[in-house]
Amino acid sequence: MDSGLAINDSRYSEHTERAPVYISSDAKKLSDFLRRNIRYGDSDNIMYRIEHGVIKPSKGLADALASMLRGNREFILLDEQKLVYETALELAERGRETPKQTFIVKGGPGTGKSVVAINLIVEATNREMLTQFVSKNAAPREVFKALLTGTMRKTHIDNLFRGSGGYTDTENNFFDLLVVDEAHRLNEKSGLYGNLGENQIKELITSARTSIFFIDEDQRVTLSDIGTVEEIRYFAKQLGSEITVLELSSQFRCNGSDGYLAWVDHVLQVRETANTTLDGIDYDFRVFDDPNELRNVIEQRNRRANKARLVAGYCWDWKSKKDPGSFDIELPEHDFRARWNLDKHGAKWLIAPDSISEIGCIHTCQGLELDYVGVIIGDDFLIRDGVAVTNAGARSKSDRSVRGYKKRLKEDRESALADADMIIKNTYRTLMTRGMKGCYVYSSDAETREHFRSFAETQITEHTDEVSAQPVPYEVVDYKSATPYDGFVPLYDLQAAAGEFSEFQLPAEEVQWVNLPEHFATRPGQFVAQIVGESMNKRIPNGAWCLFNAHPGGTRNGKIVLVQHRAIEDPDNGSCLTVKLYRSKKTMSGDELVNEKVILMPVTSAHGYQDIVIEDDDLNDLRVVGEFVAVLA
Repeated sequence: MDSGLAINDSRYSEHTERAPVYISSDAKKLSDFLRRNIRYGDSDNIMYRIEHGVIKPSKGLADALASMLRGNREFILLDEQKLVYETALELAERGRETPKQTFIVKGGPGTGKSVVAINLIVEATNREMLTQFVSKNAAPREVFKALLTGTMRKTHIDNLFRGSGGYTDTENNFFDLLVVDEAHRLNEKSGLYGNLGENQIKELITSARTSIFFIDEDQRVTLSDIGTVEEIRYFAKQLGSEITVLELSSQFRCNGSDGYLAWVDHVLQVRETANTTLDGIDYDFRVFDDPNELRNVIEQRNRRANKARLVAGYCWDWKSKKDPGSFDIELPEHDFRARWNLDKHGAKWLIAPDSISEIGCIHTCQGLELDYVGVIIGDDFLIRDGVAVTNAGARSKSDRSVRGYKKRLKEDRESALADADMIIKNTYRTLMTRGMKGCYVYSSDAETREHFRSFAETQITEHTDEVSAQPVPYEVVDYKSATPYDGFVPLYDLQAAAGEFSEFQLPAEEVQWVNLPEHFATRPGQFVAQIVGESMNKRIPNGAWCLFNAHPGGTRNGKIVLVQHRAIEDPDNGSCLTVKLYRSKKTMSGDELVNEKVILMPVTSAHGYQDIVIEDDDLNDLRVVGEFVAVLA
């Protein structure tokens, strides 16, 4: 019997589909196979990789990914995320034996789509499924790759992540599982010139036994984005794939508040919602009248964890691409100048330590998140008499997101305007929801700034009134009327020290004094201050007035202390001062026991607070200002 006929006999197809076999007449097929799956040379290990094939994923890769997940709290699955994760794995197993499976997962910003996607990649790799993480936007892929750098060979990392245009000639069912993140960003054609393939959705479903599409249609930000639930359903049905749909609705970003997202939709006039104010929403939103002030605050926020960045609508030309000495975003009335991020760091801009001076755009931050985001709104979005007016013509000629807009205006003006309006609003919706803890906004248009401020002012005013409404519970006098430390202790305003890294105490003559009851047995060094926020609510209620001992000696381990450090940015008071439970890890340095790490821990039932870790050279600047004694009221 001819060897070719024997190998290609249908009785063996179940095995040869999973472990392809090539004979001499298949030289072209083997060449195509190697070209698709071996992108770079790998020294003398290349034959080992060929021999062991691509069907069995690297165990080292699984270990490295699993380690990355264990060490990153952002990758922990919660509630509905677990349901999606377990459903996806069940469908992937089913897809090995039965017809194709297409799983559509809908969810807004911060619902955990990317978290589930990465967890699925890990588990599928452990189960020896041939899998890849797919995204149209390069930024998420490059950030995940950077996190894995140093754990394994670059070729192994690169082969796990792939752009959505890389499946134009992939065989049917070649992959066990394709995990498609940001599926709303998929395009029809692929290739640099948009001349390859037929349709990316169709090609992805064709290429895998099971394909999972994570999608948020409200994050389509270019005219070429075709990723919709309807389109995915259409091609899945056409290709004989079973379809499953679930939705992630719980909000795990923006400090646990999906109310902020509804508020953003209302303010941008994406849709009307009941969230017309920020009342009761635990999220830091501010409007700035000067972009320099906005930049300063973002730089301060970034010092703690490198998780704050400035972004902007694409309304300024990318001049620095050809002339690195030029500035791209210039606001002469404020003497503000900055460059786009697309020169040195590329798609890794969001995590590059020295990229804080650059400004990102939708293409380098979509699919990723920060703690704080500062958004510069361009002239493509203005408010006139309370109505949002969008103008695609104000976008830079460098921006491809509205490419073809002028031609479409001539062909169908109404449709072109509607689509451009959607793209512009979706862009700012996406930019304004990149921050887990806060979003700060600047627009060069005064009316637009006042529009955002008017919707946010209620929260700011009421929050301030709520704190100031709790007076000091005992008599307060000036220095001349007090008997220092004989029943009287100074009263300090921690808010006044918010921007300073120095001794916050003012001279005794310049502050007021509190007359405490006899049972407090006052002594020199004590002081009273008000503690604002929920980070210590199990021990110290929000707004409580507390007594502290200044500059305490001895061990602080396990004690509640008021500390000061330039890297601290307390989420409750915006200052470099914070009250937390103190824990330290010590090590021997010569004959001396010194701190190796200090952990400042919240003691709270509230969501969104995390440990503050101070280590290495930062320990030199850590100052314990006071030790908590008691809550006065």
